[in-house]
Amino acid sequence: MEGDGKLEAQIEALLNVEKQMRQAGDVASTRKAATDILQLCFEARAWKTLNEQIVLLSKRRGQLKQAVQAMVQQAMQYIDQTPDIDTKIELIKTLNSVSAGKIYVEIERARLIKKLAKIKEEQQLIGEAADLMQEVAVETFGAMAKTEKIAFILEQVRLCLDHKDYVRAQILSRKINPRVFEADPSKEKKKAKEGENVVEEPAADIPSLPELKQIYYQLMIRYYSHSNDYLEICRCYKAIYEIPSVKEDPAQWIPVLRKICWYLVLSPHDSMQSSLHNLTLEDKNLSEIPHFRLLLKQLITMEVIQWTALWNTFKDEFENEKNMPGGTLGDKAAEDLKLRVIEHNILVVSKYYSRITLKRLAVLLCLDIQEAEKHLSEMVVSKALVAKIDRPMGIVCFQPPKDSNDILNSWASNLEKLLDLVEKSCHQIHKETMVHKAALKA
Repeated sequence: MEGDGKLEAQIEALLNVEKQMRQAGDVASTRKAATDILQLCFEARAWKTLNEQIVLLSKRRGQLKQAVQAMVQQAMQYIDQTPDIDTKIELIKTLNSVSAGKIYVEIERARLIKKLAKIKEEQQLIGEAADLMQEVAVETFGAMAKTEKIAFILEQVRLCLDHKDYVRAQILSRKINPRVFEADPSKEKKKAKEGENVVEEPAADIPSLPELKQIYYQLMIRYYSHSNDYLEICRCYKAIYEIPSVKEDPAQWIPVLRKICWYLVLSPHDSMQSSLHNLTLEDKNLSEIPHFRLLLKQLITMEVIQWTALWNTFKDEFENEKNMPGGTLGDKAAEDLKLRVIEHNILVVSKYYSRITLKRLAVLLCLDIQEAEKHLSEMVVSKALVAKIDRPMGIVCFQPPKDSNDILNSWASNLEKLLDLVEKSCHQIHKETMVHKAALKA
């Protein structure tokens, strides 16, 4: 009791000093008086009194911004030294309420919410943690370091993915422009010093820009895996593959390159997939994994692939992916791989044939007629190729329908060629006649 009375007397004395300094407009002394009060409470381990004093000091009439900022910063140092989790949560909530709506302590508030969200996550309250993190829009904070902003947004995305809120995860991920990872950090620091706002140094636990890039693309892989968007997953792995620290270490780039190859093969055929396919084949590192070079070569060569032979060759590699970093390729990956082989075979057939019977097409695809027709129809609907099926006759026509203007243009060009030939022939006849006439006169 004597200790409590002594603490109250000391606080009372310091509160009077703080009042005098505040009314006199002495920033340094007001700040010192406020932080000394908090230090006394902390040394006495009077956590309830500490919370009360933080609220009291922040609400005092005409309280200086610098004093509130110093108080919040000092109290944040005590969070990790609290005796139990309830005291820690109470202190964080007190500091949150004090810093709410104050632009000069917005960075501190963001860090506090991040700590509170971490506690909620440890308590398996993922939904609450995700909601807490979404309250803060760090992209508007001018004084926060770029790496800290990115790390905070990535944490928001991760919690949304853990909570299976994929719509919000996508919205939050769009706040990060992937080009920001290519920036030169040394130049950024110089720019920050020239500006009006002084950019604070990031917290000690914030990863570097290349590490953040890897985290960002790993989270995007998780997001795209939900919708089985294989091409986007492949592009994410490609971006990770380009990180210098990954490219220097074979233990890191070999699993990533394997994933790039698999997801390229699983992606539906289009111009971007084709471009990435050719680009990957030119990679010299592919010689380290010759099996995958063969796989990519097979799917780019215009020849019909036998599914059973392909699956028997690559089945072990496919099943081995679950033991590699990044895990399995997805639940539907084996079915989708078969589908891609069928699509590739249909494209090959369309290159070599202008007309073919459905029966012959089914034999080439190693399918029955109904399945062959189904896959062909799906490709026509997705505009992967142009084809018409004459079902009574059982004939597939791969020739695209010609526009009336194109037909007229082709006729005009044919007529032009014909007239050119006639003119040349007349010229040759006239020439021969003149030569013979000259010979007769001689």
